[in-house]
Amino acid sequence: MGKRGRATLRAQWLGHLLRDLREANGLTLKDAAEYLQRDLSMISRFETGVYPIRRGDVMALIDLYGVEEARQREILLHLATEVWQKGWWDKYSGQVDGSLIDLVWLESRAEYIGAYSIFPVTSLLQIRAYATALIRAADPDAPVESVERWVELRMSRQRILDGSVQLDVVLDEAALRRSVGGSEVMNAQIRHILTAAERPNVDIRVLPFTVGAHASPDGGFRLIKMADPFPKVAHVEGPGGSLYVESAEAERLAARYDRLRESALDPDDSIGFITALGKELA
Repeated sequence: MGKRGRATLRAQWLGHLLRDLREANGLTLKDAAEYLQRDLSMISRFETGVYPIRRGDVMALIDLYGVEEARQREILLHLATEVWQKGWWDKYSGQVDGSLIDLVWLESRAEYIGAYSIFPVTSLLQIRAYATALIRAADPDAPVESVERWVELRMSRQRILDGSVQLDVVLDEAALRRSVGGSEVMNAQIRHILTAAERPNVDIRVLPFTVGAHASPDGGFRLIKMADPFPKVAHVEGPGGSLYVESAEAERLAARYDRLRESALDPDDSIGFITALGKELA
């Protein structure tokens, strides 16, 4: 979970938008560099997101690129502000992978999060003891202090549920049955899921084993929808790290998620299922 140098997702988005505008106007990196009176290599780093561009430079470039429509200018300048804006999560940036910081930033801006979890229970619904047991199992040699910081970040992320974000979760039965931290922890985790389901902005559905083959046999994923200027994003996490996809690929995963929801039990039956499982495991 250590830090590595990388471009942030928001810096990459802004850079891609500026590159598209430059190319649409038939301008080269050299043209943009001469206009801003900067090195050509710096313009390239702006466009790849390796070095976040300042708002003043964005204003100059969108003038150069002939962006006159007020809404488009607002979107670009808003994103330029987001690139440099600090959040509570930045204090963890030296202790966790940068892709996780991207995820926390996305969650903080989300209006809707859809999560399909085969295992474990989605992180936004985990209790502290469950999260601690997961992290220790994945990295048994991690220092105690590091584990505590990682768990603290995970718990802090859950504060978004106190706001207006809509959390929609499809939990595979496997996520509920695989014991993490022992029976006491699992019982507490199941009770927490039932409590979370009482929130008006949380929808939980169970995908039982009896469904058999389903729409996502190759793993879980998240969908994150934000207000303009941000696109819909799908997040897929695996042993090799995190992957963020947009556009057609995100829409493909959104369609997959819809099929998973259709196959899952409805919210009332899901609560009944989880309640019965809790009694079974008690």
